[in-house]
Amino acid sequence: MASLKEIKTRIGSVKNTLKITSAMKMVASAKLHKAQTAIGNKLPYEQKLHRILAGLLQSDDLREALKKEFGFGGKNGRSPVVLQDVAVDGLPVKEDVERVAMVVFSSNSSLCGSFNANMEKMFSGTVRKLLQSGYAVSDIDVYPVGRKIADAARKAGLHIVRDCSDMADRPTYDKAADLASELIDRFTEGEVAQVILLYNHFASTASQPSVRENYLPLALQDYGAGKAQPVDYILEPDPLSLVKELLPKVLLLKMYTVVLDANAAEHAARTVAMQIATDNAQDLISELTLAYNKGRQQEITAEILDLASGSMS
Repeated sequence: MASLKEIKTRIGSVKNTLKITSAMKMVASAKLHKAQTAIGNKLPYEQKLHRILAGLLQSDDLREALKKEFGFGGKNGRSPVVLQDVAVDGLPVKEDVERVAMVVFSSNSSLCGSFNANMEKMFSGTVRKLLQSGYAVSDIDVYPVGRKIADAARKAGLHIVRDCSDMADRPTYDKAADLASELIDRFTEGEVAQVILLYNHFASTASQPSVRENYLPLALQDYGAGKAQPVDYILEPDPLSLVKELLPKVLLLKMYTVVLDANAAEHAARTVAMQIATDNAQDLISELTLAYNKGRQQEITAEILDLASGSMS
């Protein structure tokens, strides 16, 4: 059994750890609130933009025109839009796609529970499926957002086109738009034929499921095509020009949404992890305090017995 001095030292050490975990929990909670506020601020604009786009895409003539004329000015005119359904977690096969790009989100630091482990598991599983589909490691381009996933990509020998780890701690629209613009340009110029996003979605403070979804090509059904009620808009100059102007904004906004979502998920995971660590520290302090009191009581009892036996002799 540990001595009373050792138990007392351990109690002091755990109390110091408790102060750290409590402070980290409060910081993570404040950052989570900030991330939620940012998501809430952009939500009305995003919903309105999608509602307008969905209303416009009810026109069969417009959809046919998009099939023929849509483009972002790329050299070979590859369209970043498809008018058929694309599975949320659908992965391309080698016969259809030459190269694929993945934007993968993680954190720059630890102490956020299984947040990074879950993403690394999905990332490695996605790479394995691509390799089984006929890809070579050199056919996969990675854009890591977070040092943890960047390290995992390097260990796997994958090609990192651009390390965007700074965006994990300081997400801004400009940084997200810059990354999205680069991906759109590479897609329209034929350098990659599909872009996949891997991130942890902020469902609630207690839940951050890992998500894999297509970024490019964009499935118009995702924005309500064929579902929304037609709206009789007065348009100037014409519907095709307006949609061609709106779709790039949708893609830029989608990237920013994912960046904020992953950031909120990270802070939620860290808040929960630090709350668990704080609770465990408090429980351990209670157990150690109880053990210390019992040991001290035994020492006092032994001293009294020694004194009593000495006085009797």
